[in-house]
Amino acid sequence: MDSDNIFVRYDIQAEAAKQILITGNLHYVEKRHTEIESTTDILLKTSKEGQKPYAIIVTCSDTRVIPEAIFSACIGDLYVIRVGGNVIDDHQLGSIEYAAEHLGTGLVVVLGHTNCDAVEKVLSGHTGGYVQYITDDIKAAIGEEKEPHEATRLNVAHSCKIIESSLQIQKDEKEYGLKVIGAIYDIETGKVEFL
Repeated sequence: MDSDNIFVRYDIQAEAAKQILITGNLHYVEKRHTEIESTTDILLKTSKEGQKPYAIIVTCSDTRVIPEAIFSACIGDLYVIRVGGNVIDDHQLGSIEYAAEHLGTGLVVVLGHTNCDAVEKVLSGHTGGYVQYITDDIKAAIGEEKEPHEATRLNVAHSCKIIESSLQIQKDEKEYGLKVIGAIYDIETGKVEFL
């Protein structure tokens, strides 16, 4: 890998990044701290030095799921990709590969959540319109599962599997230690369960 193509090659390794997320989530749960730090110094630093996120978070577009708050992160800490039902298509995969390759981010977290409207639409059989693209993916992921938490877990695992099917991601896992993991955010308690 040509080091000129990226800012840093996994400055924060995957396991260390996961620990930062765990600690940040504990802080969020204990303090209910939701303010995202954006001081003038941070804005200037990220403007001049670019972004160097320690984790890629693929999550749902649900307004109750705000990764920067959930993990007590600052501007520039997380590379967040949001899409209904945290499903993966070529656009999300391209964004993940970009952050891993060009920003040197070594951890990918697919973050599902409880009470996901997209999962609930599949479980209730109410789909249609362009939403059908999302619900079809979720249906493929969960099969005949009817229990909401297990359906959410299966959907997260399916998205992780799609990410890991990328040849570039496989290369980064082997050569640089990139990791892809799943997690579920409980919208009632604020806690994140890593799978």
